[in-house]
Amino acid sequence: MAEINLDTKLIGDIKGRFYVPNYQRGYRWGKTEVETLLNDIYEYGRRTKKTENESYCLQPIVVRNLGDKYELIDGQQRLTTLYLIYAFIKQEYKPKVSINFSLEYETRNESVGFLNNPNEEKQNDNIDFFFIYNAFKTIRNWFEPNGVTNESVQVVDDIFGYLNKYVKIIWYEVPDSENSANLFTRLNIGKIPLTSSELVKALFLKSESEDSIRQEELSLEWDNMEKELHNDEFWGFLTNSESDNYPTRIDLVLDLISKKTDNDKETYRTFFYFDDKYKKGESLEDIWDEIQHNYLTLKEWFSDHEFYHKIGYLIASNTKSLRDILNGYTDKSKTGFRQYLEDCIKESINFQKSVSDLDYEHNYNEIKKLLLLFNVESVRQIDDKKRRFPFGRHKKENWSLEHIHAQHSQGLQTNEKVKEWLNAHIKSLSSIGGQDELISDMMQLINEINDNPKTTKVKEKFEPLQQKVVEVLSPADEDSEYIHLLPNMALLSSGQNSAVSNYTFDAKRNLILEMDKRGSYIPFCTKMVFLKYYSTEDTNLHFWGKNDRDAYNNAMQTVLAKYLQNEE
Repeated sequence: MAEINLDTKLIGDIKGRFYVPNYQRGYRWGKTEVETLLNDIYEYGRRTKKTENESYCLQPIVVRNLGDKYELIDGQQRLTTLYLIYAFIKQEYKPKVSINFSLEYETRNESVGFLNNPNEEKQNDNIDFFFIYNAFKTIRNWFEPNGVTNESVQVVDDIFGYLNKYVKIIWYEVPDSENSANLFTRLNIGKIPLTSSELVKALFLKSESEDSIRQEELSLEWDNMEKELHNDEFWGFLTNSESDNYPTRIDLVLDLISKKTDNDKETYRTFFYFDDKYKKGESLEDIWDEIQHNYLTLKEWFSDHEFYHKIGYLIASNTKSLRDILNGYTDKSKTGFRQYLEDCIKESINFQKSVSDLDYEHNYNEIKKLLLLFNVESVRQIDDKKRRFPFGRHKKENWSLEHIHAQHSQGLQTNEKVKEWLNAHIKSLSSIGGQDELISDMMQLINEINDNPKTTKVKEKFEPLQQKVVEVLSPADEDSEYIHLLPNMALLSSGQNSAVSNYTFDAKRNLILEMDKRGSYIPFCTKMVFLKYYSTEDTNLHFWGKNDRDAYNNAMQTVLAKYLQNEE
């Protein structure tokens, strides 16, 4: 197993000669990068000095030990800027200060002298000089926005103290077997930084770890975890975060253990958590046991039919985070944990009003949450335990509420949309029969739009036809009060919604079933609604009437009975 030297060092403790090979470009940081580094050092240094319970670490420096010097594989820009900060402080404020490290270049020997004496006269001699000089000037302006003052002297003292007492660098020393050029390409050209998980994994491969066989086993176990987390259904169950937010997915598990929050600005907080445990004497085996235990807990929840659906709903609905649930799991029996989950679900739909009274205009988000739970619980309660709600697929879409039956056709702004609506409803009218004259008028308008799109008065001719179609395809003798209430709502993805939102029930049903045939993901209960699964046997297939709505509402009441608190 390759030996790795991984540590954190105070900036002031960096020593030695650093050799920059020719596969790297020269120094290229500009004003923004230099000022950001100085601001971070000042902000985090001041905070750390005040709290005395944490330190701030810069991005990793990746090196290879060449005996008398280090090959600098990654971190040239940061280390060069740190050198320039020290050079400025030494030149202008603290002449007795020693800079304990130096930089040298395989093909740019003249840059060494210019680093120690950046001057305006030579800044245009080559591109490296230009960036070095302007970085030095940025450093001067940052320290001395108003020239040399008592305030600038104090800031110099503060920064110098922070570098030597509080601000650290992650020191990552790779083995001789590592191909440095390939590693440089991955970290720089590929723009893939070292992640906390890679640094934590490196802890287990440290040179002082003697059991190489155990290291090999652990590395394989680690890789297997990462592989299993690439199962989209497992990942979709655990988090609402895009997988792109996690270069390595095991970071999710490690962040969970370290209690790193999404708002934490310290990139390597998770690594520091595990590194601190190791430095305080906890064995690597015990650290690994903690990681494995938490991972296996998540895997057990994923495998358990009941826990999968209840936990999955709480996370998908943003009711609870995975960390909240893990905290709720601690020290509970399986029965106690089940009750905890049910209490959380019950509270998530405690809307202080009957669900039958929820309406589209005032309770949009509440209805979405309730329908998500209805879909999840409906799948969970199916006898076939192999049927599972597909959280992974569900989270790839943006979901919205769809009126099961729509009475208006707002938003038909183009001739193409009008023709689509007419064609869809011609199919519905044909299926119920007795509407030949209306169908003929609709087809005539379609032909007029095709033949004379600019002169045809589309809106004037369409609206009366649309009103007649809605009257034919709507249940008789019903007012429109139900339109925005829960029993007339279903979940559809935003894209599907925009395609069918202006359609009456029958036309909408035909289009949704066609989408389903093409493999589009239609939520379970939405599909059941348009298949009339919840309706009584004497229902009319082409209409969505009061009896259908009552049956749909009763199905929700039955499936969600244990969670509803405000129902009579």
